[in-house]
Amino acid sequence: MTLPDVNELYGTDERCRVLLERLRWPEGVQCPRCKDTRVSRLKEYSRFECVGCEYQFTVTSGTIFHDSHLPLTRWFLAVLLLVEARKGMSAMQLKRTLWGQHKVSYKTAWYLFHRIRAAMKEADRPMLGGTVEMDETYVGGKMLGRGSKAARDAKEVVIGLRQRGGDVRFFHAEDAKSGTLAKYIKENLSADVEVLITDSFPAYKYAVGDVEHKTVNHLAKEYVRYEDGACITTNTVESAFSLLKRGIIGSWHKISAKHLPAYLAEMEFRFNRRKRSDLFIDTLRHMVTADPLTFEELTA
Repeated sequence: MTLPDVNELYGTDERCRVLLERLRWPEGVQCPRCKDTRVSRLKEYSRFECVGCEYQFTVTSGTIFHDSHLPLTRWFLAVLLLVEARKGMSAMQLKRTLWGQHKVSYKTAWYLFHRIRAAMKEADRPMLGGTVEMDETYVGGKMLGRGSKAARDAKEVVIGLRQRGGDVRFFHAEDAKSGTLAKYIKENLSADVEVLITDSFPAYKYAVGDVEHKTVNHLAKEYVRYEDGACITTNTVESAFSLLKRGIIGSWHKISAKHLPAYLAEMEFRFNRRKRSDLFIDTLRHMVTADPLTFEELTA
């Protein structure tokens, strides 16, 4: 999907609503309050009325789009810009691209992007299997000496899991202790995982449990090892970390610890669907099925 495609296919509010209706109710319109399928279509304001409870609603009622004063055409363009930006897009860049300097505030663009991220966060996350790589990294904070304990303590911990040839998982963790690592291993690795590959960080030894475990020793300048025809490396999860950090440095510039999970969800969602031709449509599908996010909840 390209910008000209979106403008041509969904250039009016009516066309946007037709698509959202199909995505939200693939089997026919249903009342969001009582789930009754006996619904009348009203001509005014693209509304529906439930025959059972007489509740009037629209296709955006109770969704991420709820109570937004922005036209759906701008929402659709914002979604495309976000999902096609490999390293993410800042709210300021969105504001300049869609509205110029003065028509819409930075706060509006920032809130819009966070509502899209909230929908991305609700995506299914199936268990990982086969060969899985795991690593930890540190983002944000002040540079207090590369690799030092003080530098790590000033930063936020991000745990990464990546199935070889499959999905990635990012988690904002309190620490990188063995108990924390064990929790993410237990919650995300399926029973048919063949091997978990990590670096030689000591905490992994006590976190893996009964899972087959292989390590590479980065301290000894070992980054790839071939063992019985298998490639023992953490390079693929580290490449996902590299993309995340380029997003933080080059696009978002600054992320608070509070909102870090939302940015991780965005990067994970886009990364796992990067080869899908329906990335744009799939994002909209999540947006009409996820719970709404109010500005008060976002900033609480």
